[in-house]
Parts: sequence; structure tokens; C-alpha cells
Amino acid sequence: MTQRVELATVLDRLAVDGLVTEYAVAVDDGDWEAYRRLFTADGRADYRSAGGIEGDAGQIAAWLARTMRLFPMRQHLIVNRRVRFGVLEQDVGDTARVQADYVNPMRFAGADDGPSEPDFVCGGRYAFAFLRTEEGWRLREVVVREKWRRAPRGQEAAG
Repeated sequence: MTQRVELATVLDRLAVDGLVTEYAVAVDDGDWEAYRRLFTADGRADYRSAGGIEGDAGQIAAWLARTMRLFPMRQHLIVNRRVRFGVLEQDVGDTARVQADYVNPMRFAGADDGPSEPDFVCGGRYAFAFLRTEEGWRLREVVVREKWRRAPRGQEAAG
């Protein structure tokens, strides 16, 4: 690898990693317009393993906007990111895949006012697929694979 290729790879890796962070911040802050902008025009997400839906970015953003009202306090922690770049139409680096683990503590609405510990926590693994576009890297697909959850008895979070 030449230094130029190595530098380009580092820059792409930083851009893709930054997009994963923007994804988490958009969900945690409830910025559904920012969430939609992270995706390609044909971008999709699949939250079915967490009791959610599968659909295009607009459908998912609308579903998240409704569902996340249950949790006024939420904080994604996305860690252990493994980045792999791929080839599209013989041009190296047009696609990327990131596998990352997550822990997501949240607090149900109506629980004590003010900051306090979360009463719903889930964890699992994300599979992100990215595409380089004229506007930069964008999400083409997000798949959530929930592995575990802890919730108060009788509380269901999915909608």
C-alpha cells in the first residue's frame, strides 16, 4: 500500500466511524430529520430483533419518533467497531461494513422526574452497511441484533 492509499483509508475509516456516532446521537437526541439524512435514498433499517419494524429510513424514523417517546432519557454506547471496506464497480473503497456492539440504557417516561438511573437497558450488535456517495458516506442499511434486555416486570418497550 502506498502512503496515499493508506491516508485515504484512514480518512474513510474516520468518516464511517463518525457516521456511526452521528447515528447514535440522532437517536439519543430524537433528531429524526438528522437520522433520515444519514441514509442513502434507498437506505433501510431492521429493528425487528428488538421488537420493532423493518423499513426505509423515513418509515423507521417515524416509528422511532413514536416509540422513543416512551424513553425521554436514552444513551447509546456503540463500541468494538470492526470496519471492512469493499469494492463496488471495480473501485476500491466504495462500500463499507461496520459491526459494532451496543449497550443502550434508557429511562421510561413517567418514572421519577430528574436524572436518575435507567430502568430499561438492552444490548446487542449492529450491522451497518455504508455507501460512498457524492455527498460523502451514507448508511445503506442498519440491522439491529438485540441479544439481551433488562426491564421492570410488566414493562414492554417495543411498539
